[in-house]
This record gives sequence, C-alpha cells and structure tokens, in this order.
Amino acid sequence: MIKQPTSRTCFMCGRENGFGLKMVWYNNLQSNQVEATITVPEQFNGYPGIVHGGIVAAILDETAGRAVMLDGNFDNLFITLRLNLTYRKPTPTNTPLKVVGWLEHKGHRGMKVAAKLLLPDGTITTECKAVVIKPTGEISKRWEPEKKFWRVEED
Repeated sequence: MIKQPTSRTCFMCGRENGFGLKMVWYNNLQSNQVEATITVPEQFNGYPGIVHGGIVAAILDETAGRAVMLDGNFDNLFITLRLNLTYRKPTPTNTPLKVVGWLEHKGHRGMKVAAKLLLPDGTITTECKAVVIKPTGEISKRWEPEKKFWRVEED
C-alpha cells in the first residue's frame, strides 16, 4: 500500500494540530480504494461512547475525497461540493475502525466519490456519497504557502 501525504494543520491529518485526529491514509491499489484506521477518542463523542455525527461525517468526507489521489497524483486536491450520509448504526468511541473510500465517476471538473466506516467485524456504521471539485481562486491561494508542508511522513 502507498501512504498518502498529510498536512501540518488540518483537523483530519494535521501532524501539528493538537486537537486533530492525525489520520493517515493509504492507497490500496489491489482494491482501488483509499484506506485508514482510526480509534476516535471519547472527547469526540456526541453521547457517551458514541462518536459525534459531525466527526463521523468529517472522517467520511476526507476519506471519500482522498479517493481522487488513488492515481498517485498527490497534488490532486479537492473541496466537497455535496456530501450525502447514511448513518446505519452508532459509531463507538475508543474502538478501532476502518474507513475506505473509492472513486465512482471522474468528470471534467468534478468527481463522484464514496466511503464507508466499518466496525472491527466489518459492520458498516455510516456510508457516504460525495461530489468533489478542484478548488479555485482564494482557496487555491491560501493553500500555496502550506504546500511545502504537504508530504508523506515516514512510519
């Protein structure tokens, strides 16, 4: 599997974000999916023992969007235009979870992506479908100074 880059300050993957989840994703070229594992600490609960739905949404949003980098182009960044979630079961805190994402359709300007969050036994807690597009204008300008911090960290 091929490790994807992480950034410095992102809530999801930021290496220097003390409040973030510090997630790391890998391209699984055999399954044509991006994968990560995460154990969400209790501090991100909505109810005791259950991950807040917004945190679940963020995990799936990021994972689905990272599917655009399955081709190895790690500068192929995105922003989410639409995110549709289906919550099937509560997602527990302090439990190892697997999240996988994949590309469903590659369009001219945008792409359709999807992801699912799984319990250790393979049960899906939540899944999503999303439309992502390339950022333009001000968003792209804000990214430029951070680009030098976007890299693959050694294990």
